[in-house]
Amino acid sequence: MLTWLRTALFALLATCSLVLHTPILLTGRFLPFERRYHLLYSFGRSLVWLARVITGIRYEVEGLEHLDPAGGNLVLAKHQSTWETMFLPSVLRLPAFVLKRELLRIPVFGQGLKAVGPVAIDRSAGRKALAQILTQGKAALADRRDVVVFPEGTRRLPGAAPHYRIGGAMLAERSNARVVPVAIDSGCLWPKTGFRMRAGTIHVVFGPPIETEGRTAGEINRATQEWIEATQEALYTRHGCPNHISDSA
Repeated sequence: MLTWLRTALFALLATCSLVLHTPILLTGRFLPFERRYHLLYSFGRSLVWLARVITGIRYEVEGLEHLDPAGGNLVLAKHQSTWETMFLPSVLRLPAFVLKRELLRIPVFGQGLKAVGPVAIDRSAGRKALAQILTQGKAALADRRDVVVFPEGTRRLPGAAPHYRIGGAMLAERSNARVVPVAIDSGCLWPKTGFRMRAGTIHVVFGPPIETEGRTAGEINRATQEWIEATQEALYTRHGCPNHISDSA
């Protein structure tokens, strides 16, 4: 019961935070880009903070030394909850997230999201969507921004069969950018489905960069999937995961 009450309180305070951030989300686009990004991201920081203070969700990060601090990292990450979308900008350089265009239509939030320059694609457009990833993603990398791709395209339950799409790997092939793979077990505490958020520690692991020069997009995709999925399973085994599909079956 206490967990449910804490989750409900978090949801209430997160809504209050959105209301308080509304002027920033609506007007921040008029500021210079870097200042705008950090200011608009204050909403994400508030949710990570509220999750820690209200629901007891903390985090540990490994492998930050694998990132180029000057930016231009191509990050392919596991996606299990809302948490990582709010957290990753705190350790990456002005990251451009590859996301579905529909998110930009959300009142207020969508305006702020558009102002931080994501790679917004129309998932129903097929090859055109892939072209958008390549064009906009290469431009962001050239500007020394980090680019974040969730290769499975949507949040996945812990233990669900992986389904890695080719877009992020193709961007790596075309740009010759090294891939930094990231394993995240956030779905064990902040699940995709259901309402309850559990107290505990989310583990974020940045892996050694995967070299892409001379490799096909298919080879890059397989190498990325193998590292992330093996690391995910190691995290589940080491720390436990109450929302793991095989454990709850």
